[in-house]
Amino acid sequence: MLIISNARRLDYFTLTDSEKLGLIETIDKAKEIIEKEYTPDGYNIGINCGKDAGQSIMHFHCHIIPRYRGDIDNPRGGIRGVIPSKMNY
Repeated sequence: MLIISNARRLDYFTLTDSEKLGLIETIDKAKEIIEKEYTPDGYNIGINCGKDAGQSIMHFHCHIIPRYRGDIDNPRGGIRGVIPSKMNY
């Protein structure tokens, strides 16, 4: 699921303080919506800020990714997988 700002914002760091607080509530609401139909075992929540961090759509959006036991061989390290040397520890 994607959370997208109504106002044109580049990334998380350009959200207003009010929008950042609203994002917390919206993430919780997204979880409720997902869990009405699905039963994930966990979640990844991701925000890419800047082209060099992987942002390809230059408008704020937040990824809510439901995860399921066994959906990948070894989920240990979570989003640290974007830096291979940080994935396993």
